[in-house]
Amino acid sequence: MPNQSRIEIQDRVFGAGIWHFGRYVDRYATDGYGPPVSTLQAIDLAGQVEDLSVVDLTFPFDPVDLPVAEVEDALKRNGLRAIAITPEIYTRRFTRGAFTNPDPQVRRQAIELVSQGAEVARQLGCDYVKLWPGQDGWDYPFQADHSQLWRFSLDAVRELAAAFPDLRFAIEYKPREPRNSMVFSSVSKTLLGIEEIGLPNVGILLDFGHSLYGGESPADAARLAISRGRLFAIDVNDNYRGWDDDMVVGSVHLTETFEFFYALQDAGWDGVWQLDQFPFREDSVEAARAGIRVMKSIDRALGLVDREALTAAQQAQDALAAQRIVQRALLTAMVEQ
Repeated sequence: MPNQSRIEIQDRVFGAGIWHFGRYVDRYATDGYGPPVSTLQAIDLAGQVEDLSVVDLTFPFDPVDLPVAEVEDALKRNGLRAIAITPEIYTRRFTRGAFTNPDPQVRRQAIELVSQGAEVARQLGCDYVKLWPGQDGWDYPFQADHSQLWRFSLDAVRELAAAFPDLRFAIEYKPREPRNSMVFSSVSKTLLGIEEIGLPNVGILLDFGHSLYGGESPADAARLAISRGRLFAIDVNDNYRGWDDDMVVGSVHLTETFEFFYALQDAGWDGVWQLDQFPFREDSVEAARAGIRVMKSIDRALGLVDREALTAAQQAQDALAAQRIVQRALLTAMVEQ
């Protein structure tokens, strides 16, 4: 029988990275896929998504001198809360690395920028500060001393977490891009680093698409992080596994997305279901609505799974029986939406 002991759909909290509503630029459309979007404009767009409750804000704001009080007002005006601050430690001045830059002054600038973002996170009452050191890594064999990069990375995160013991720091790992190889590249390597850092307020933000792109099973990665009490947050999207496409949730790997959320619920994790989509050519508000609509269908499907039958199928490692059970639940929920 379906399991009724779960969070009701109306209690589920949905979020999005504020960049979802921003301007997109790539190496071809260098003039952007749309006009510039300020922080306040992006918040106003997010406010048009009916089921959206929280947003992850990049820092510094746009414009850089935007007062925090104005951001607070915009959030309140739109019925939103800032769940996180993501310091931009991956921009032009950090192209040779942020925490791992060969210049100690630039490494210090990265730590200072995150510290400034952490102070803003305190002001806004955020749940965590997200660390995505996308420029920390290497591109060529013999380019860097891997032990040194590892030490620089752990020392920086440890310093920040120790300086702000009241805040949580969530490391978002990714195998590559913009560097050909990133320091925090997988769930297992990131967990190893967190263990070595040795502080309780350091954890993982698991990006579903990064996990796919890295050849992981996102459900397996989630269970591994949860088993160590280190899954602080998730971002959800989709891709073709060859690149971090940041497509609408469930548009390619619907069954694996369902398995991911099943694993979260089965392990008792009940955090925010947060979008990290990049609608280059789609309307950003409609893309957010589409992603949340899929997640709400998945949430309904979780209550339709015959868990006893699924457990029996998994104990027998009967792939076809397991697929039949989850497909029935998922397709029923999708049809009824």
